[in-house]
Amino acid sequence: MSLGAVPGIRRATAQDVPALSAMLARAFLDDPVAEWAWRPDALRERALQRFQATRLRQLLAHEEVWTSEDLCSAALWAPPGNWHSSLREVAQLVPCFMHPRLIGRMPMVAVGWEMLERRHPRGRPHFYLAVLGTDPSAQGRGLGSAVLRGVLEQCDTDGVGAYLESSKERNVDFYARHGFQVMEEIRLLGGPPMWKMWREPR
Repeated sequence: MSLGAVPGIRRATAQDVPALSAMLARAFLDDPVAEWAWRPDALRERALQRFQATRLRQLLAHEEVWTSEDLCSAALWAPPGNWHSSLREVAQLVPCFMHPRLIGRMPMVAVGWEMLERRHPRGRPHFYLAVLGTDPSAQGRGLGSAVLRGVLEQCDTDGVGAYLESSKERNVDFYARHGFQVMEEIRLLGGPPMWKMWREPR
């Protein structure tokens, strides 16, 4: 995939994980799902950083994690046929809850994760946007759109769809500008709503 038309955007590498996981933790600190999963405010950023580092390492293997050169924005994609989390990958997320004030929420979060996987679209090849985040200090500069563009162009070239779950209602319009449409609103167990969104290739 070429991103020659998008200056300053590149594939992330393992060396980027510390900086990107810290950036994504800041980006998701006020996210409703993050607040539901890691309720104590004082513990959330560190737990989020560990979670994002784990997801980055899992998804880097597919070579579809894109970032800005300044590491202020990143899009973590799974290519067609690779969206489902293995038992090993799920187990790797358990340490993100290894604190006396967090571990009690792990079963509820596990149920929510399983629900999202059960309701993930099947039967049509698609890229899955697992995470998109921009550092709060860099928002409004178009970086989120820039890190999305390469894979969305690939979707159009290959004639395959794209799918995501938005955890913030205000982001629905942002994704709609990139061609995503709401399929369904779902609610996590005892938690906030999320919006399943699908994009047809153009």
